[in-house]
Amino acid sequence: PKTIDNDIGIIDRSFGFMTAVSEATRAIEAARTEASCNMPNGIGVVKLMGRSAGFLAAYATLASQDVDLCLVPEVPIVLDGPSGLLPHLERVVDQKGHAVVVVAEGAGEEVLGASAEVDAGGNRKLPPIGTWLKDRITAHFKSLDREATIKYIDPSYMVRSVSADASDSYLCMLLAHAAAHGAMAGYTGFTVGLANNRTVMIPIPELAKASPRSLNATGRTWERVVAVTNQPCNTARCDVQQMTSDKAVQAATGGDA
Repeated sequence: PKTIDNDIGIIDRSFGFMTAVSEATRAIEAARTEASCNMPNGIGVVKLMGRSAGFLAAYATLASQDVDLCLVPEVPIVLDGPSGLLPHLERVVDQKGHAVVVVAEGAGEEVLGASAEVDAGGNRKLPPIGTWLKDRITAHFKSLDREATIKYIDPSYMVRSVSADASDSYLCMLLAHAAAHGAMAGYTGFTVGLANNRTVMIPIPELAKASPRSLNATGRTWERVVAVTNQPCNTARCDVQQMTSDKAVQAATGGDA
C-alpha cells in the first residue's frame, strides 16, 4: 500500500512518506530563508500535499523546527480572535521579525467551502488554500498599516518525485521480501506493511476497511506540533482538556456526562 498522504490504516507508514517529509523540509527551509531575508514582516507560506490528512505537513513541521504555524485538514482554521492565526502571526513577527507557515492542501474547507467539481481521476477538487491564505495575511497586515513581504512556495509533486532516501529504500526491501515470502507460502488477497515496527501480512479487505485514516487532532503528534510552533490551540489541546474535564465529571457523578 502506498500514498504520499500516509493515510492508509493499520500500517505505521507507507513507503515513500519519509522521503516526502525530507523533501518538504527543504521547501520549509527555503521559506524560512526568504522570510528572514525580508525582515521586518517577512513571512514564508508553504503549501504541501495532504488532501484529507495532515501527516505530511505535521511531520515536516516537526522535522524542520522552523515553522510557526501549521494548518491541517483535521483542525479547523480560525482567522481572528484569541485563537486566530492572524493575531498569532502578528505576535511571531513582532518577536523575531519573520514567520513561516505550512498548510496542507486540504485544509480550510470550513472557511472556503467544499468544491463540487472533480478532476479527471474522480477526486474532488480542492479550494486554493495556499494563495487564499497568502492574500488574507497580506490584507491583514495592510489593515494594520504594516507592509508584509510574503513568499509563497508550492513544491507540489516535487516532494514525491525524487529518489527514495535510505530509510524508504530499506523499508521497500523489507516489504518486497515479505510479499515474496507470503506468495511462496500460498497466501493470496493480502498486502504487507509495518505494524508496530514489525513486518506483517494484512488481508486487503481489512486494510481497505481501516482506510483512509486521519491525523488524530487530540493525539500526541498534533500536540507536538502545537508545542513546537507555539500556535493557538483550536482543536488539539482544548479538546484534550475538555475530555479530561468530562472524565473527571463522569468519575465524580458515577455516570456519563
